[in-house]
Amino acid sequence: MSVAKYQMDVQVIAEHIDGLNHVNNVQYLYWVQEIAKAHWNKLTAPLEEMEGVWVVRNHFIEYKRPAFLGDHLLIETHVKAMRGPLSERFVSIRNAKTNALLVQCTTSWCYIELESRKLLSVPDSVQELLLGN
Repeated sequence: MSVAKYQMDVQVIAEHIDGLNHVNNVQYLYWVQEIAKAHWNKLTAPLEEMEGVWVVRNHFIEYKRPAFLGDHLLIETHVKAMRGPLSERFVSIRNAKTNALLVQCTTSWCYIELESRKLLSVPDSVQELLLGN
């Protein structure tokens, strides 16, 4: 099975820095959500309308090394697995210059019907988009 990966680059700016002079933990989580959204929007751009929307069930985030003002970061994501209404998305954040892993996050997402908020099984067409089949 091939995996549909998506990447984005960011540069650390002053607004990302906390009182310890490195990127704030909440900023990493923001990037995790932003790359998931950007990946989804890119994959579904040619489609007219999707049956459901994604909501977060949980995040497991592991901070390995800090990033500092001016650092260039490479953020990469892909969906690892799907079952029923759930998907498991992996995100890694690396220092673009050294390739050192800074943060990794696994997020469980639930696919729901927008109006009723009821869980929906992820359609085969969506699985194909996200898993790259």
